[in-house]
Order: sequence, then structure tokens, then C-alpha cells
Amino acid sequence: MLTVSKLNKSFGPQTLFSDITLRLLRGERVGLVGPNGAGKTTLFSIILGVEESDGGIVELDRGTCIGFLPQESAPTGEETVIELAASTSPEMERVYQVLRECTDPDATQRLDALNQFIELDGHNMEAKAKRILAGLAFREDDFDKPAHTLSGGWIMRAHLARLLVMEPDLLMLDEPTNHLDLETLGWFQRQLKRYSGAILTISHDREFLNGICDGILEISHGKLHRYQGNYENYLIQKAEREAQHLAAYQNQQREIAHLESFISRFRAKASKASQAQARIKQLEKMERIDAPESMEATISFSFPQPQRSGQRVATLQNIRQAYGDLVVYKDLNLEIEKQQRIVLVGPNGAGKSTLLKILGNIIPIEAGTRELGLNVSVGYFSQQRVDILDMECSVLDEATDGIESSITEQKARGILGAFLFRGDDVFKKVRVLSGGEKSRLALVKLLLDPPNLLLLDEPTTHLDMPSIDAFIEALKSYTGTIVFVSHDVHFIRAIAKNTIQIEAGKVTPYAGDYDYYLRKSEASSEQGGLVAGLRNASPQSESGTKEKTRGISPKERRRRNAEKRKAVSLKRKSIEMCVAKLESEILALEEEQALISKQLEDPNSYADKEKAKELSTQADRVARRLNERNYEWEIETENLLNLEQEN
Repeated sequence: MLTVSKLNKSFGPQTLFSDITLRLLRGERVGLVGPNGAGKTTLFSIILGVEESDGGIVELDRGTCIGFLPQESAPTGEETVIELAASTSPEMERVYQVLRECTDPDATQRLDALNQFIELDGHNMEAKAKRILAGLAFREDDFDKPAHTLSGGWIMRAHLARLLVMEPDLLMLDEPTNHLDLETLGWFQRQLKRYSGAILTISHDREFLNGICDGILEISHGKLHRYQGNYENYLIQKAEREAQHLAAYQNQQREIAHLESFISRFRAKASKASQAQARIKQLEKMERIDAPESMEATISFSFPQPQRSGQRVATLQNIRQAYGDLVVYKDLNLEIEKQQRIVLVGPNGAGKSTLLKILGNIIPIEAGTRELGLNVSVGYFSQQRVDILDMECSVLDEATDGIESSITEQKARGILGAFLFRGDDVFKKVRVLSGGEKSRLALVKLLLDPPNLLLLDEPTTHLDMPSIDAFIEALKSYTGTIVFVSHDVHFIRAIAKNTIQIEAGKVTPYAGDYDYYLRKSEASSEQGGLVAGLRNASPQSESGTKEKTRGISPKERRRRNAEKRKAVSLKRKSIEMCVAKLESEILALEEEQALISKQLEDPNSYADKEKAKELSTQADRVARRLNERNYEWEIETENLLNLEQEN
């Protein structure tokens, strides 16, 4: 499908990569990894034809369709969310543009566009787009909003929906998980696992790469290396390859030293001259093994620790919080204790970021009380934190500005280096930094003078893997309290010791880490309402419950099982009848649509303007009904499939 051969790219005197070669087959799922600045995005740009290489060949099989999601700033115009998601081709984009701009129902241009919309299977595309948008956490009332009115993260989700609707032969994704929460990320991974095309993705999310990839490409020191399996397999194979390379290099160096020693000792002696000359030729013919590429130094640093706080860090009582008519919390009660490390989990829009803002006093609360404990100082990190940076300061000056604790320039530069501000980068003006660089700088400021209550909202979004590891190590030695939101499962597992689930305004604490929460919540979904009573029960009461269950007579158990089977059977029949009815309606509507389309294709239909107008109105009405019935059919068939899997 895709072949790259002996590709070279330089920027001035710096060689980004040279002689790299790869072949991607249909259906392969490959992750592209490497440090920031290694050339991953540049390689994408060359494959896409956006940027030229300095040499080499990029070949695609004839007719290969590529779908690309950039890391940031995908373009939008006046289209709505549903139009953006369903615009799977330039022809469909033009149709939507005509329908938006030409509002006269009698205009020939609009009628032509409606005909083309039908020919392009637009109604089915819209039904599919709605299902995928829902999976990406869009609400139904978002579908008709102009896309450009959304935040950047939601625009990226809409573009991601378009690619999933399009189903190209090759899906190229640059950091696709940056704007997804945990629940949406799980849905997205399941979609990619079922995806029939090839995938080439850049990502710093280890769990994501482990979940979808069957191969890893690494760009490092200008070379491209390929590994089989997911990211964990790549780490093992890379270590083995580097160990073999080092052993081979050291063996050859010993052999070279031995030959050179013989030559220097005996080349002047007549009796040994011929043997020395033979060894000289042997050295000249020897294919030299390159020295192992210098390993990245393990980043480690220490930073000032905060003052100690009281045992009770923060208390929320009877909190009510709403945005207009949207009530996020009605009666929120929560207590945070010293040195807890809490991850907030829950669906998008549940109120995770709002809870952080309430704890940080970033937004005023409508009702209730927020109290901080003894000697508690709060630090809140989000993308908006970059707004407080001084644009005219240098990176180094801004990082150390206002820090009361004594810290040397060397220590400050060490932490800045861990977050990719290296060498002369520390003297750059803040105003020339990218959004991601400003975000990293704000994170450094927090680490150089940390409070004893850290509130972190997606802190790893703009960090590469070495920087994430450095951040994890810094937080492991941190003696304060942490409450955070993240979609990076590796980061969550490394930091979180407690979990709080937020859903529909309800806050449920779990006295364990993320994996503990997953086990308990999975049990909850399986056992329904029983878990609410069992979650906080003592081991003795759980044991007592089991004994009580075992005490049910075989006859009673058979009766209950029969009732359950009967209920499932009735539900299945009800869904099957609904599906059959919908299929019958869809068939009738498709026949009606075909008849109307045939009439619209007849030029004589436009001789009578009233007739043409009536046909156009009928076409719109039938298309809407067909779209609705298809959408309902997809929901019911998915319900039927879920019922079969559960039973």
C-alpha cells in the first residue's frame, strides 16, 4: 500500500533523517515513536505530499485513499458539525456548501445539489456520522451547531468523526488522543480495533499504542527502526537490539585494537612485514560497525518540597454548581485528606474539570461551602494557565520569576531541560513559544515552587514520553496532595492511589488506584444495584450475603432463572419486532425515494415549477424520514447485539 525508499530530509546543516525505508501493508496498524524533534510529523508531511524530501521515493498503490488527522488546528468553515463529519469527499463538501448558500427551494442549483446529495448516499452518511459523533461524546443538539463555534478540542473530534465515517484505506493520525477523555478514548480504541484499513499513528500514549498496534516504527538519531508487536514488545526488542549492537561493536573494537597493535609492533621488521601488511589489508576491508548511538540520559531532578499541611486538606459541603440551565452538581460533599493522590474519572461533561476549579477557587460556587485545611496552598494547572505568563520574559526568567525558595540557575535549567527547553532555548522570549511549549513552561513554574495541593487538568497533553517519565518521577517524590484529571492511563497508573468517579452529578470515591476502580466498577455494572449496598460493606457482611445467597433452595433458584430467561426472551422479541418494522419502513421509503429521484432526473419535470417544487419537497421529506428510520434501526440492532452478548 505504502512504500518509502531511501528518504532524506535536512533543515540547513541539521540532518533530520537519512536513507529511511518502510513498507506498510493493507490492514497493518503501526505506531510511529521517537523524541520530539526527531522528524515524525515531517515524515507524515512528506508522505502526504505537503512537504518535499531531499531525496528518496514515496509510492502509494493506485487508488489508495488517505485520511489524515493533524495534531492541532484542523480547518473549519461555515459548516455544521454534522456537515463536517459527513463531508467524506470534496463532492460532498461542495454539495453542503451549495445547500447552505442557496436557500431558494426552487433554484435549479439547489435542486441539482439535492440530487447529487442522494447520489452520494448522503442520508446514510449522515446517519453513520451521527452514530460516530455520539461515540465521540457529541450531544444531538450539537449536530447542527457551526463547527467553528466549538473549542479546538471539539473541532478535532469532529474531524476525527469525519475520518471514521470516510473509512480511508490508510488512516494517518498525529496524536489523536490529545483531545479525548478516558471514556471516549476507550470507545475510539474499540473502533480502531474493528477498522479494516491500515493505520499509521504518532502517539505518546503508551496504553493507546499497546491497545491498537501490531508494529512500532522508531525514528532516532536520523534512522528508522521497525519492531514487531505493540509498544511493550518494542521496548523489549529495542533493549535486545541495543545490547547485541553494543556487544558486536565492542568485539570488533577489540579485534581492531589487536590488529593495530600487531601492525605498529612488526611493520618495521623485515621478517614480519608481510604479516603486518596482510593485517593492514584486513583492516581496510573490514566493514566497520557504527558506535552505538548515545543513549538519552535518564532525566532526574529534585525540586523544593512544599510546607506541610494539616490532615484535612479541603472540604466541600452541599455544593451546588451550574452553567446556566445545566446543573453540574446539586449537593456535592467531598473531603480531601493530606497526601492523597486522586484521579477523577467519568464521562465527558460529567464535571471533572469543574470539580478541580471548585477546589482551586477558580470559579465562584453558587451554594454550599468550600474550606481549606491548615496551611494549605493551592496550585491549579490547566491550559488557561499559560495566559498568566509574561510574553516578554525569557523562558529561564519566567520559570524562576517570583519563586521564594532558593533555587540555583543550574537546577532551574535542569528541570527546564527535562521539559525540552535545552541549551539556548532557555533564552527564547515566551511570546515566540508554541502553545505546547507555553503549557510545558507553566508546568515547570509549578514544579519549581510547588504548593501543597496540586490540581492538574490534563498535564501530560504536550509532553513526550521522556518528559512524562520525568514528570512522574518528580511527582513520586512530591510530599503534598494531588487531585488530577488525565486521559493518559500510564500516567494515571503511575500516580493515582485513590479514584473518584463522577457521573450525573454524583461523586463516588474508591479507596484504591485506577485498576482497583476498574475491577469494582466492572463488578458494579454486572451486579447492578446490589453493588451500591456491597461497596462499603465489611468483609463479614459480604460473607454473610454470600451465605444467604447460597441458602436459596434449588427450586427457588430455578424459578428465578426461568423468570430471567422469560424477561430476556420478551425483550428480544420486542426488539426483533421493532427491527422488522423499521426494515419494512426503510424498504418502502427507499422505493419511494427511487421513484422521486427518477422523476427528478426527467428534464420534463422542471417544465412545471410547482411540480418541481413539490417533488423537491417530497424528496426532502422522504430523505429525512429515511435518515431517521436508518438511525433508529442502527440503535435497535446494536441493542439486539448487546442483548445477545450479555446472555
